[in-house]
Amino acid sequence: MSNSTKGGVGAIGSWFHKKVVDPFTQILRRGAEPKQLAFSTALGISLGVFPIVGVTVFLCGLAIAVLGSSVNAPTVMLANFVATPLELSLMVVFLRFGEFVTGGAHFPLTSDALKKVLTGEASTEIFRSILNALLGWLVLAPFIMGALYIMLLPCFVMLVRKFKLSMGSTPKLVTPLSTELKLKVREI
Repeated sequence: MSNSTKGGVGAIGSWFHKKVVDPFTQILRRGAEPKQLAFSTALGISLGVFPIVGVTVFLCGLAIAVLGSSVNAPTVMLANFVATPLELSLMVVFLRFGEFVTGGAHFPLTSDALKKVLTGEASTEIFRSILNALLGWLVLAPFIMGALYIMLLPCFVMLVRKFKLSMGSTPKLVTPLSTELKLKVREI
């Protein structure tokens, strides 16, 4: 393997470690519950594969706001980030499944279709295909989330247990309330 190839692989590994592994490790060290982590990850991935690019962060933020303390917000967002390549690859699956559910016309994914889209000739076909993809996601997302939760729960149970054992006793985190109390005590 040449040095440039090693550098490229090393750079990707370094990026992955910095953007995914380190944040995930921090989440585990903070002592979240395995059920909450599994639910949050399943939710983040399920929302992260929404078939309209750029909407997933908004959906995850909305879910975090609605569900509040029952989800681990950093885990939802990290799972959303990790799901981005899946989002792009599952768009066609959701489109075809939506077409199957509605019995609608098969939208051709050809260079000719792209030409029609760019010239505006296929606006109704595009709108129908977007609706079919959304319908496909709406039908499949609960199943995706349920399956992910079932698969991830044992993994998080094991990981949380491992991190608790490797850290000994969990370090006490400084909360804003305890900092505020310390400041008030010093002022007196």
